[in-house]
Amino acid sequence: MSSSVTREASSNEPPRPADGPAEPRTPSATPPATPAATAAPLRRGARLVRPVLAALSGVLLYLSFPPRPLWWLAPLALALLAGCLHGRRPRAGFGLGTLAGLGYLLPLLVWTGEEVGPVPWLALASLEALFIGLTGLGIALVSRLPAWPVFAAAVWVAGEALRARAPFGGFPWGKLAFGQADGVFTPLAALGGTPLLSFGVALCGFGLYQALRIARRHPGRTTAALTALTVAAPIGAALAARPLVSDAAEDGTVVAAVIQGNVPRLGLDFNSQRRAVLDNHVKRTVQLAEDVKAGRAPKPDFVVWPENSSDLDPYAEPDAHAVIDKAVKAIGVPVAIGAVVAPETGPLRNTMILWDPVAGPTETYDKRKIQPFGERIPMRSFVRLFSSDVDRVRRDFGPGKDPGVFDMAGTGVGMVTCFEAAFDDAVRSTVQDGAQVIAVPSNNATFGRTQMTYQQLAMDRVRAVEHSRTVLVPVTSGVSAVIRPDGRIVSETKMFTADALVAEIPLRSGRTPATVLGPLPEYALLLLAAGGFGVLAARRIGARRAAWDGTGPRPRRVGG
Repeated sequence: MSSSVTREASSNEPPRPADGPAEPRTPSATPPATPAATAAPLRRGARLVRPVLAALSGVLLYLSFPPRPLWWLAPLALALLAGCLHGRRPRAGFGLGTLAGLGYLLPLLVWTGEEVGPVPWLALASLEALFIGLTGLGIALVSRLPAWPVFAAAVWVAGEALRARAPFGGFPWGKLAFGQADGVFTPLAALGGTPLLSFGVALCGFGLYQALRIARRHPGRTTAALTALTVAAPIGAALAARPLVSDAAEDGTVVAAVIQGNVPRLGLDFNSQRRAVLDNHVKRTVQLAEDVKAGRAPKPDFVVWPENSSDLDPYAEPDAHAVIDKAVKAIGVPVAIGAVVAPETGPLRNTMILWDPVAGPTETYDKRKIQPFGERIPMRSFVRLFSSDVDRVRRDFGPGKDPGVFDMAGTGVGMVTCFEAAFDDAVRSTVQDGAQVIAVPSNNATFGRTQMTYQQLAMDRVRAVEHSRTVLVPVTSGVSAVIRPDGRIVSETKMFTADALVAEIPLRSGRTPATVLGPLPEYALLLLAAGGFGVLAARRIGARRAAWDGTGPRPRRVGG
């Protein structure tokens, strides 16, 4: 016992009794906190800083999207994310990237649960956030390389490319490019499509972080100036691409009309009044015909109705055929009708029908990109365990195969139905097939008054610039619009209001570099990302060989 007391007395800590009950301490007798005890909560707090900042970067990225005109927040958000990921280990990069993805996609995609509850929304946002987590892992890895902002921006594009293809055909919603309709980077879409536009925004953000980092640590060095080029380069490239953005009428002009008939009620059950939806669009088309006859509106050369404007199959329902034919004869010009076609066997078809005032229904276009868990239910029995709403889709829709370009009074009008506007290949193929105008008939009634319609409208504006085409957006109940080839909205409706937009629009047949190059810019950026990973792999192999030969230091974990 005496030796124990002696050892404790000789230490720097206050002596503790060897045995016996502890004496009560008074506040004045409480020993001061040791440095180690004080540092522990500080370390715990410091560990929370990066996760909080990563989630915050995702929120800032969400805020950069419409309906807010805050496109400039996107590079700032990515600069903040870069600060969280730079030099981190792959596992930490994945976790931080996932947190950023949740901060970004949970609010961005909240509309997906508007009528079906939070489970589908949370599942979709969480799944997509994992893809951003993988992107964060890749960025953390390449952050060890020289000129890492370039490789990191390419990795970001690779992550978007993966999201656009998997699972279930992909979900490209939320690409960086789609938040830049009002931004200085937008002309990059005409140069290299949405992949190049996303790359430019990401490069600016990552370069901004690196420039600040280098300038703070080594002010005045040439490296800082060179790093600043990663910020200036995408802005300079966008400014240089401005001449590609034009709304000049290469092939003359036409007068186009889009009809928004409105729906009798919001939500999933709007389809229970399918005849009312059809009658609304018939009524608004007939009213436009009366306005034209009275001189209150110019006569259109053609008219486009929204997706699902007739959920009654006009080929199988004589009454639906009759009222549509009545409306088309009243306006006296070709009309593109959005209909659900129900063959006797096989899947349903989400179809656009070209209806001539004399010949009746002629050409058709079947939607090619079918929305999973909306128009078709993958793994139906499994998904039913989480939501019985899957049974609202009693019969799946099937995809079409070929692009649809209707000859409407001599004008090539390419059909890109709703969800398809998010896919690069779906839009480009219509322009390659001869579209002088792009139509994006949509149905947003399921999503109520959420931000979904504004996000989709911004996407359509980017597509207008990408392919230098007027984009017509007829919507059942959201925001219908006429978008010029330079991305400007020249006419739009209010939500849940029956209306008709009539506008003179330019016809263009020229092709932008983005249209000509197609997926090549994306493939080049994927190769760039792969090259970064290849350099890392070569470094690691070389370090291991040197360690085995005894000629170099022991290899350390990449990113560690």
